[in-house]
Amino acid sequence: MLRWLLALVVAGVLSAFALLLLTGRYFEEGPVLVRLTTTHGVHQGDLYVVSGWAVAVLCVLGLVLSAGRRSR
Repeated sequence: MLRWLLALVVAGVLSAFALLLLTGRYFEEGPVLVRLTTTHGVHQGDLYVVSGWAVAVLCVLGLVLSAGRRSR
C-alpha cells in the first residue's frame, strides 16, 4: 500500500511540473527573493517547485528502499 501511495505522489508532482512546463508560466510567480541577473532571479513561486521536487525525490527514495521488502 505504501508503494502505491508513494508512486501516486511522484506521479502527481511530475504531472504538475509537466503542466507548468507546457504553459510556460507559473500560476503565481510571486516577488523576486534573490536577483541573479537584471532579468532573472529566484521567485517566491520557485520555492513551491523546489519543495515539490524534494517530496518527489523522497518518495522515489522510499520506493527504492522498500523494493526489497515484502508487503503483505
